[in-house]
Amino acid sequence: MIRKSIKVQISNGLEARPVAVLVQVASQYESAVYVELAKKRVNAKSIMGMMTLGLNEGDNVIISAEGTDEEAAMQGIEKYLSGN
Repeated sequence: MIRKSIKVQISNGLEARPVAVLVQVASQYESAVYVELAKKRVNAKSIMGMMTLGLNEGDNVIISAEGTDEEAAMQGIEKYLSGN
């Protein structure tokens, strides 16, 4: 398992459309991927779970990934949240 703190750099935060894209990115990987904010941890592949976080630009989140492609999953999530 790998964990990393990532700063959300998506303008306007993660509203419905950006959350849907994040879920699509996470779903490309076999690994379990979770996002944590303020002691709340949700499955990054769950659109409803991700919506409950209410992420905003500038928030620091902890991303964790565990599985056969965890490195690639972490890179994909970090790339998206960093606005690249």
